Amino acid sequence: MNGFVSLVSEYLCENGLPKAHVYCDTRVELPGWFRPEKKWDLLIVADGQLLAGIEFKSQVGSFGNNYNNRTEEAIGSACDIWAAFREGAFKPSARPWLGYLMLLQEAPGSLRPVAAREPHFKVFPEFEEASYAKRYEILLTKLVREGLYDSACLLLSNAKGGTKGDFKEPAAELVFENFMASLWARAISISKTKR
Repeated sequence: MNGFVSLVSEYLCENGLPKAHVYCDTRVELPGWFRPEKKWDLLIVADGQLLAGIEFKSQVGSFGNNYNNRTEEAIGSACDIWAAFREGAFKPSARPWLGYLMLLQEAPGSLRPVAAREPHFKVFPEFEEASYAKRYEILLTKLVREGLYDSACLLLSNAKGGTKGDFKEPAAELVFENFMASLWARAISISKTKR
């Protein structure tokens, strides 16, 4: 995912955000409420204020186990940072922008319907026979609609085309262009008020 981190970082800097405000290799730890700190993949910090944090995740194979782990990580990271924000960890920052980008391997195992286990209660209808790709779409959409993240992006790519830059965007609400527009709007609005 380093390529995506670099792409986003370069885009921000080429469009006017000072490079000194973008952190993606070092100094990417933020305090949490439920843990001392967590490393984010990209942070924007200007004049002692947290403007944005982004998680970049990918998954190749082992779709069943990894989907649950990624789901718990995404929810937990957001809950942790929002609790830390509520408790003043990032003073004097206004509410930061949070983003989540997922690159999923497009493969038979990620695209075929998956039965949900329902030994006691029924799952919500949208999860019935949903593939792992669809489950990620549902997860990211709900994370944004619940306000845990400001924007999310879901990309699918297979082993053959991925190295050439081929990808699919299965959900209009989760396309890369919208993700970047949301991030850029937040970054530039804050940076302009600091001049």
